[in-house]
Amino acid sequence: MSETHLTPEMRPLGKSGLLVSPIAWGMWRFAGVSPGEGRALIEAAFDAGVTLFDTADIYGFDGAGGFGDAESLLGEIFVDSPGLRDRMVLATKGGITPPVPYDSSAAYLEAALDTSLRRMKTDRVDLYQIHRPDILAHPQEVAATLEKMVASGKVRAVGVSNYTLAQTTALASYLTIPLATVQPEFSALELEPITSGLLDLTMERDIAVLAWSPLGGGRIAEPGNAREHAVAAALDKKAQDAGVSRASAAYSWIMAHPARVIPIVGTQNVGRIAEIADVHTVRWSRAEWYDVLVASRGEKLP
Repeated sequence: MSETHLTPEMRPLGKSGLLVSPIAWGMWRFAGVSPGEGRALIEAAFDAGVTLFDTADIYGFDGAGGFGDAESLLGEIFVDSPGLRDRMVLATKGGITPPVPYDSSAAYLEAALDTSLRRMKTDRVDLYQIHRPDILAHPQEVAATLEKMVASGKVRAVGVSNYTLAQTTALASYLTIPLATVQPEFSALELEPITSGLLDLTMERDIAVLAWSPLGGGRIAEPGNAREHAVAAALDKKAQDAGVSRASAAYSWIMAHPARVIPIVGTQNVGRIAEIADVHTVRWSRAEWYDVLVASRGEKLP
């Protein structure tokens, strides 16, 4: 029976011209530590083969304050460690504006980008993503804004996060530059990118998929209900066979999709970051992969 073989080689980030690692490291909990501690986490990710680092202007926000804290910490690290910035493909996001909550107007996004660059002490970001869709922003206006960012030299590639299939195709129809990435929630417990057709669109148009919350918001690590326990058990069966952790099995399960999904690993533990490389030892047969899917669906496939 054929198997899906995951490889650690760098891969294109859509049609952007950028090459990235097959796994990214996310910074949504990257705040409240010293620059030295933060750099240790980044170096651990580098050691595990990660080159794509994903942050956002809202990371650090706790409902009252902290907006921009993750980017600011990264900027401090870049100042203390010259040359670190050039070793990574740096992605950030904007468009969430507590308490509005979303704003993708040209004026707001252009200002948000400049503010993000100042926080991170850099003159460019490799990937800029709309964090959540602003229903009041026409996709033509959003497309023009993203194109202006690229033309300015401040941004190399553009993407969207949490967009529906229809929102993604509408924006792409107005862009004259490639839409490099989409960033949906996707895990063995969140199958919407499969069922909505979003992953089919990305394969059709050569758009890279960055998956946030690949461990189901912690529910894969600590299952609560019957469905979550069933998925964990199916993943454990493969994890034990491959000699890896359940988390590595979960990452590799979404990576086995032919859309070549890039999971964004959010752990802030150096030891768990080191496990990232283990995903490349996992080999999924079709039967094993579908066993996890059936456990997640809670019913047999037709």
